[in-house]
Amino acid sequence: MRLPLLIVHTHRHRDHYAGDVQFASAPDVQVVAPDLSGVRAFFRFDHWPEGASRLDLGNRIVHVIPTPGHETAHVVFYDERTALLFSGDFLMPGRLTLEDTDADKKSGARVISFLGTRPLRYILGGHVERDMTGHTYAEGSTYHPSERPLELSREDLMKLPSALASFNGFYASHENYSITHPMHNLLAVLVAALALLFVVILIIYRLVRRRRR
Repeated sequence: MRLPLLIVHTHRHRDHYAGDVQFASAPDVQVVAPDLSGVRAFFRFDHWPEGASRLDLGNRIVHVIPTPGHETAHVVFYDERTALLFSGDFLMPGRLTLEDTDADKKSGARVISFLGTRPLRYILGGHVERDMTGHTYAEGSTYHPSERPLELSREDLMKLPSALASFNGFYASHENYSITHPMHNLLAVLVAALALLFVVILIIYRLVRRRRR
């Protein structure tokens, strides 16, 4: 008996969905588009990002909770049978990169509220970007010596709201992850570069004036 295959993703970043093309013409395969319209339609989110949806896999329920912040259509999956939370890039031992800090704060509160009294064995993210000593590997690195385990705990999740509340908007490092806002960092670099350029132009202008005198 051939079982149908359903492919869903935590969010719409290419490193997560790039392999979907191999299933384009495969029989009995459904790929859910990871963009916001595709996610809302398939999981029937009427009041995104509030509420939660359910995937019934046949005597196995997987809950789907909206978690925008890292990316607009980000979701996490909670498996009732195993008590595992598949968190994608929302929470993992590495860089928590944000597009929308306020949305991520609300997502953290939403996940904490959903889990409530539910059992939680582990939180499993989409990447491991730290080693056993807490060092974060270089961005884009494919060599991870002494990589730490993937799983995080409920305690890591419970600490997330305070970590986000104290986030300075650019970068912060915590015990099992760091938080960064790439767009803010890019803007800061651009402002610094423009300021440096202005100083250089001003110096050149003054030097030219002195020589003309």
